Amino acid sequence: MKAGRFITVEGIEGVGKTTNLEFIENYLMQHGVDVVVRTREPGGTPLAEDIRALLLQERAEEVDAVTELLLMFAARAQHVSSVIRPALARGEWVLCDRFTDSSYAYQGGGRGIPEEQIQVLETLVLDDFEPDLTIILDLTVERALQRAEERSAKDRFEQEERLFFERVRQDYLRRAERYPHRCHVVATTAALEKVQQSLAKILDEHVLSD
Repeated sequence: MKAGRFITVEGIEGVGKTTNLEFIENYLMQHGVDVVVRTREPGGTPLAEDIRALLLQERAEEVDAVTELLLMFAARAQHVSSVIRPALARGEWVLCDRFTDSSYAYQGGGRGIPEEQIQVLETLVLDDFEPDLTIILDLTVERALQRAEERSAKDRFEQEERLFFERVRQDYLRRAERYPHRCHVVATTAALEKVQQSLAKILDEHVLSD
């Protein structure tokens, strides 16, 4: 069995994460990966899913940005210790819908929390643990939000204004520039077949070639 790898998929609402996560999972299984643990953030364990419900629920009370950030990392701490690290230790591959990059993008870029404060929590919860590969799916905010509206009722995050998502998107792109060893941007403006050809090439070159 191939040694375990940790792959994360990032992007704002409406970029096509669900469809492309399914493609990545199937592609890995077709190319010699015996077990793929597919999970998500916030969430992934019963406790973390409870925190997810708190975070996404629309409420009259304004949620402080730092409260939101702390809840994200509380869920992440449980997720990593209960699911991600044990799976990797067993040699399994973990495919996760969002991880720490999303905290920098949403609570940092979107909410305006200084990066240094997020780094403190990242160090506390993760130390130097990071994904082996991060795929950032990218699409214009206008088109992404249009897709999201067609999909389902909006949660608390999806009700944010367009400028919020512009900041989030730009932060994702900045992180891709800063961490080219693991972050790869895939534009989802192209036909799905072309997008998935790009995903397959990234997987072949960066995690399946070992």
